[in-house]
Amino acid sequence: MARTIGSHGPTTLEAIRKAGVRLIFEHGYEAMSLRQLAAEVGIQAGSLYNHISTKQDLLFDLVQEHINDLLRELDLALEGKADPVEKLRAFVAFHVTYHMTRKREVFIANSELRSLDAKNYGVVVALRGAYEQRLAQILTDGVSDGVFEVGDIQVATFAILALLTGLCTWYRPGGRLTRDAIISAHEKLVLSGVAPQAAFGDVRNAAHSPRTALAGS
Repeated sequence: MARTIGSHGPTTLEAIRKAGVRLIFEHGYEAMSLRQLAAEVGIQAGSLYNHISTKQDLLFDLVQEHINDLLRELDLALEGKADPVEKLRAFVAFHVTYHMTRKREVFIANSELRSLDAKNYGVVVALRGAYEQRLAQILTDGVSDGVFEVGDIQVATFAILALLTGLCTWYRPGGRLTRDAIISAHEKLVLSGVAPQAAFGDVRNAAHSPRTALAGS
């Protein structure tokens, strides 16, 4: 049943965005209609245009907000970290946690990139590039300091992001592993993949923290 919330500016816009995320996640951008969106929010279809210009603008707003949040929260997670190993561990923990808790937004940003028009696509790709560059710089600094061994920074960046983002396809709350255990497992995989072989044991032991694994994947 549609919710009745009136048409009060910011409140209605937030409801539209939340409903948009759910409907696009469940049905896909092309299949979702503005009439369906209006019914979900509890307003007349024509009233949507008091808050959004087009369905394309809504999609762009949702994806852009997601990546801006990603960048802002990552920078906070990295704040005060100087050592490349510490930064990489913080990056992994942040990325894994974010993708556990914001699965719908992540799915939309990845699967509906193709649905953006050329101008919006360019903006989003640039934002995604800025996020990728954060990781690339961590790897570059680690190589310069001699704590990482990476043959190609760009390949390593894409490979690490693919590994970390992959949990969106299998993670379910309430499984056998805690979030901390899942984060620890990903830290170990990433750090062992970029550590020089001579230092593998040290990095492996550092990444294998005493977090317990009982209930969450």
